[in-house]
Order: sequence, then structure tokens, then C-alpha cells
Amino acid sequence: MIARRNVVVPAIAATFCTALAYDGDPVRALQAVFNASLTAATELFNIFLIIALVTALLGALRGLGADRRMVEPFRHVMRGGHSAFWVVAGMTYLISLFFWPTPAVPLIGAVLLPAAISAGLPPAGAALAMAVAGQGMALSSDYVMQVAPGLSAKAAGVGTTEVADRAMVLSLITGGVALALGYLMTRREMREPDVRHLVRWEAGVTDPEVRGRRRFPSLRRLTAAAGADDAGRIDTAAIAPGTTTAVPGTDAAGGTDPAVEAAAPAAATAVIDQDPPDRGTPGTSADDAGSAPAPGDGNERRSKAFALIVPLALAGLVGYMMLGKFTGLVPEVVGGDAAALVGGVTVLLLITAALSLDGRGCLESCADHIVDGLVFSVKAMGVVIPIAGFFFIGNADFAGKIMALEEGRQAPGFLFDLVTRIESAIPDGGLVVGFGLLLVGLVTGLDGSGFAGLPLTGSLAGTLGPASGTDPALLAAIGQMGCVWSGGGVLIAWSSLLAVAGFARVPVLDLVRRSFLPVMAGLVVSTAVGIAIF
Repeated sequence: MIARRNVVVPAIAATFCTALAYDGDPVRALQAVFNASLTAATELFNIFLIIALVTALLGALRGLGADRRMVEPFRHVMRGGHSAFWVVAGMTYLISLFFWPTPAVPLIGAVLLPAAISAGLPPAGAALAMAVAGQGMALSSDYVMQVAPGLSAKAAGVGTTEVADRAMVLSLITGGVALALGYLMTRREMREPDVRHLVRWEAGVTDPEVRGRRRFPSLRRLTAAAGADDAGRIDTAAIAPGTTTAVPGTDAAGGTDPAVEAAAPAAATAVIDQDPPDRGTPGTSADDAGSAPAPGDGNERRSKAFALIVPLALAGLVGYMMLGKFTGLVPEVVGGDAAALVGGVTVLLLITAALSLDGRGCLESCADHIVDGLVFSVKAMGVVIPIAGFFFIGNADFAGKIMALEEGRQAPGFLFDLVTRIESAIPDGGLVVGFGLLLVGLVTGLDGSGFAGLPLTGSLAGTLGPASGTDPALLAAIGQMGCVWSGGGVLIAWSSLLAVAGFARVPVLDLVRRSFLPVMAGLVVSTAVGIAIF
């Protein structure tokens, strides 16, 4: 992971070696490699399914143009760079909380980002707000879809709701500190509202203070070469350090082309009284750009209706779960039941949206959307299966099934045995254990995968918690913070942070440097506060 390489093969090899060392039978060790992945897939398939259904719903909404309409009203709120920073962060957080950052980034990038830049927010500040709010706050808590809490809780042997509640608190503290520090860092760079900021940004003209730096490649090239996603899996070879890419509007040294810079003010004058153009989504084809129906299109009313129906339905769903949690008016819906409810509502919205758009053709379009969602979920999360299988072999609940032990034979609990051996060396203070789990999470995220390390941090939390007298659910949430804030796409460049930097058209390494201190400060504060209050 430190070498930024995929850990799937080492996990498979470690599974084989563990089974071989325990049983001594190479045939059973080979079977354990398959059984470990099968066990992990069985335990985690509900997570894959909910991701697929939510992605399918977004595909149907995109066909109606409702995805863009859901965020368009917020363009009128951004009257200056200061308000734009918080509007971009807030909308990215809300959309990412329900749909994950993958759909949130293109939505914000296509609709809100141009408006924010026109309002005077520098692109680097907008990228910081998007990354912290989406890849950081929303994804690290994952409170609605509960993918990350489910992985952590399963490995820790605690309830998903317990981990999700603590992760939500920790994510809000971390994100609040990071956004506050990021805002203070960006204040000096904010400018007066002017549409010419947008024209210069779209033309690829850099500000004088950053002129001469290597520009970041376009998102289309990056996504085609790297294929970044929410779980953070990309081809790191495509963005190896030292690689340079020519960008239109820049010279060979990576600076701004003087011809483009000279043309920008003239172009700005020509459009100063016009609304910012609808550019669609950067990195998409002409057919995909600007999914909103054209004026006069028969879909316009349905697009507006679903832009209202979907947020209200999802907000009502959250409200229903909150009523069950804090009152006795409705039964409490937790864990797997909550995920099933989200999935059922998502399917209903998907069918309704497809029926509204395609009529009789909704039978085929619904199937296409679900297939697309399943493909995405496997691409985003598939790498977790063999890695989780290796860590599951250390759990006594799964080890017997994975290694095909005879019925009645006691299954080993490798992780528990390991902690038992070193129990005397475990510090009694929960603060030390908490920061230790945070460090483990940060290290496991170095490979660019936000979720791959959750089985490890969860398993360690389940074993270290009782031994140190600390809440295992809290420790699992702390480890989850480290994994997702690191590998999910905020602290490392070879992750889904590529998409954010590409949409904002800022150098990804500059964005990492800008994000590092605010995020690390937030993680330290949230860990200390979490240990104190839970």
C-alpha cells in the first residue's frame, strides 16, 4: 500500500498461506482462497445491491434531466465567493450523502461550479469544498446508504447503527474543522463577482500567482486513463509521478498560452451581459452533456416534478428513520432493515421515473439502468471482496467455513488470539488506542481504496476495544474515518480526488497539499472528542 500498488494479490496470497499454515493441506488452502471471497461476497452483497439501485435511479433521473434541476435553484443563492464556498460544500454534502460523490461531482461541476466561479470563488477553493464535503464528510459517515458502517460493523462484531451514529458525529467534526480552516485559507483569494472569472477559467487561463505551474489534464483524459470511482480504485500507472500531459491553452512548459490569455478579456467583454453557458458535464460526450430537456420538450414538466419528488421522498425517508430513532411514533428501522427500506424506496422511484420517461419501454430501460448500476457497484466495490475474505479468515465466525473444517471442529480466531498474546502491551488509555486505529486507517487508505481497509480496522476495533476498555463501535468509526478520508479521495492524489480536480481544472497535487493540514487537524480533533464523549 505504501508503494501505491493494488493489495488484492497480496490478500489472496496471505489467505492461501494462512490456510496452509493452519491446516497443512495445499488443496484445502486453494479452496480457502475461493471460499474466502465467496464468504465475503455473500456477506456484502446487500451493500453491492443498494449501490446498484441508487446508481440505477440516478441514471433514470439523468434521462429526465431531473438530476440537474435538483441543484439549479442554488445557483441564485451564491452572491459572492464567501457564500459560494458554503453553498458548494453544502450541496455536495447533501447529494453525496444520498448518492455518493460519484454523481455529486458531475452535478456540482456542471451546474454550481460555474456559478461559484462567476461569484468570485477561486477554483482551488471550490475543489477543496467539494472534496471535503463529498469524498470526506459524506463518504466517511455514509449515514444513509451505510456501506462503510456495514463493512466496519461486520468486521468488528457490533451493530451497524452504532458505528453509523458515531461515524456521523466524527465526520461532522472532522469536516467542520477542515471546512473552517479551508475557508480561512481561501478568503484572501476570493474576488468580486464577475462573469469574466468564468470565461478565463473555461479558457484555461491561470491566475497570475499560479501562472507557470503545470496544468492538470482534462477530466476526459483522466477518467479514460484512470477510471477513478468512489471506492478509490484507479490505474495508478496512468498517473505516475513525473508524467506530463499537454493541455489546450498551455505552453510546453505547462504555463498559460499567451494567445489564450490575450483572447480571454475580449471574450469576457463579449459575454459580460450573457448568462454563463450551459457546458454540460466536463468529460462527457455531446450527447450526454446537459441532460436537462430543452425548453418546450414534453419531458420538461416531468423533469421538474421528479426534481422535486426525489429529494422529498428521500428526505421523508430520513425523517421516518429519525422518528423511529428518537420517538415511539413509528417502529425503529436500523441496520439491514434500514438498507432494505432505502432500497425499496429507490426501486419505486426508479420504476416511476423510467415509466414517466419511457412509457411502455420502461421494462427495457429499467433493466438497463439496473445492469448499469450493478456494473458500477462491482467496479467500485469488487476489489473489497478478496481483501475482506482475507480478514474474515481471522474471524472465528467465518474461519471454519472458509477453510472447510470438519463439522464440530473449533474454528480458530486468529485476530483474537493475536490480541490475546499482546494484551499486556496494549495501553489502558483509550486515547492511544483511538489514535492508533486512526493511523492504521490512514495507512490502509494509501493504496487509493477508501473501503478496502475497513475489514482490518473493524476487526482490530472488535478485538482491541474490550482489551483496552474502549467502545469497539467508536474505534471502528475512528478507523473508518482514517480509511475513507485517506483512500476515499481527499488526502492522496491517486484516488477519486482526480475527478474533483479535473472538474475544477486545478492541479491535483496542489489540491492534496491544500487539503492536507485542514483534514489532518479535523481528524485529530474528532478522534480526541470522540474518545471524550463516547
